[in-house]
Amino acid sequence: MALKALILAAVAIASVLSDSVPSYGPPAPSYHAPAPAGPAQYDFNYAVKDDYSGNDFGHQENRNGYDTKGTYYVQLPDGRLQKVTYYVNGDSGYVAEVSYQGEAYYPQPAKGYQPAPQVGYA
Repeated sequence: MALKALILAAVAIASVLSDSVPSYGPPAPSYHAPAPAGPAQYDFNYAVKDDYSGNDFGHQENRNGYDTKGTYYVQLPDGRLQKVTYYVNGDSGYVAEVSYQGEAYYPQPAKGYQPAPQVGYA
């Protein structure tokens, strides 16, 4: 009988203690990203032309909502200029037209070392 009472007392104490033990969970998120103010609208362009290295490339694009138009180009190692004109209009996807300007040529490698030109700063 004493053993039964001891077991009942232990169960009662355990249930009281389990109610007083705090449970922990992950904290609520404190940051909420701002909602977009409207459809995307932008216009950008860049261009790089370096005669010494032969780099010549650029990109121009404008967007108004889902309507996007642009062009990019690059000077290829064979001497041609590759130009890509593209547009994206709603669900039509990315539509591109690729064109080439110039004739491909493959120059013979230069004989001997040619140092880079000296750069002077004023």
